[in-house]
Amino acid sequence: MTRDRLNILFVSPIPPSPPLGGAQARMHGLMANLARRHEVTAISLIDEQDDADACRRDMSRYCREVVLVPNPKGRAGRRKRLLQARSLLSLRSFEHHRCAIPALQAEVDRVLRRDRFDVVDVECTYLARLRLRQSPEGTARPPVVLGTHEIAYEIVRQVARSDASLGRRIYAGLNWRKLRRDERAAIRGADGISACSAADRARLLAHAPAARTVVIPNAADVEFYRPRPSDPPPDGRSVVFFGLLSTFPNTDGVLHFLRDIWPRIAAQRPEARCRIIGARPPAAVQGLAGPRVEITGFVDDLRPHLASAAVLVVPLRLGGGTRLKIVEGMAMGKAIVSTTLGAEGIDAVAERDLLIADEPEGFAASVVRVLDDPALAARLGSSARRLAEDRYSWGAAARALERFFGEVIADTGVEGEK
Repeated sequence: MTRDRLNILFVSPIPPSPPLGGAQARMHGLMANLARRHEVTAISLIDEQDDADACRRDMSRYCREVVLVPNPKGRAGRRKRLLQARSLLSLRSFEHHRCAIPALQAEVDRVLRRDRFDVVDVECTYLARLRLRQSPEGTARPPVVLGTHEIAYEIVRQVARSDASLGRRIYAGLNWRKLRRDERAAIRGADGISACSAADRARLLAHAPAARTVVIPNAADVEFYRPRPSDPPPDGRSVVFFGLLSTFPNTDGVLHFLRDIWPRIAAQRPEARCRIIGARPPAAVQGLAGPRVEITGFVDDLRPHLASAAVLVVPLRLGGGTRLKIVEGMAMGKAIVSTTLGAEGIDAVAERDLLIADEPEGFAASVVRVLDDPALAARLGSSARRLAEDRYSWGAAARALERFFGEVIADTGVEGEK
């Protein structure tokens, strides 16, 4: 294996493919593009709700080897709640306990002791305590790069201070400090760290000022997400949100939109319709469906739904990293209204590439403004598409990560390490 063609091991808490959520889309986009020039092996935890055959089939399209390790601890329901309750008595975070699977370490041991890798990329801080610096006897141990999708403890701390239910706020208040301790250890122990945004990079450096870091922004498959002649034209009335609805920041944003913003839009524009697209919508979201509010659940292909939308909304109040929903919407050439936090980390200019509003009245007014002005919607969409092509393609993001891997390998001097 020459230095130009790297042997890369990715270790992740969920399968990267098929990319059904934001974290999966990031891993899928980076790994699939890196695999065009390098050898990629993947070891991933997989939940019982996931289709193992589909995950293995999709990942095998770009991976030399795919290892899926069942996670018996559950992603939802009674088992998750019991684990959360037990974690209250521990000094470690719930997220650490959920990913502490002995079978995962066993597979990591097997693969690393069998093959020599140039670099190990561990996705998310929850897995950073795995023994990753291993290699066949007599060979150099690989450096470890930590891929951060967000600063998780910051999000949990936001929940603790939000208007979530009392039980959720109390639990978040107890958990975020444990999660901060786990994340600090992961950050300080990595040879290199990739962040989604400059803001997250600054947060990382606050914990480890000497850390080698890089910003690898979230991106989109700009060839897949693009305006097509076969797509329906904008209908002039559909206000669309899309995103995985099992995550609390998305659920909070949707409930905030439907309760505090949508009634203002609906009162001014009786012909407007709201469509919420995303897998696993909770009962609180489903309960707000009505004649003018459609909760679609998961859809096989987002593109026709986005193409027909008059405006996309990103009403997020909680979260970190950068939102793939914005860069995918930009790639589709759509007018977008977002909160400041929703657009964090994306080099978009307000009034040129999208509209920004944080208060319910201003957010509703911005949506109505787009509904009333198709020329404005077209201008915002065209500018957003150009920005996506220039700055936010997965190919460009993967090339930046490839360069970073090379810097980390050179910096750690692994060629001479035994």
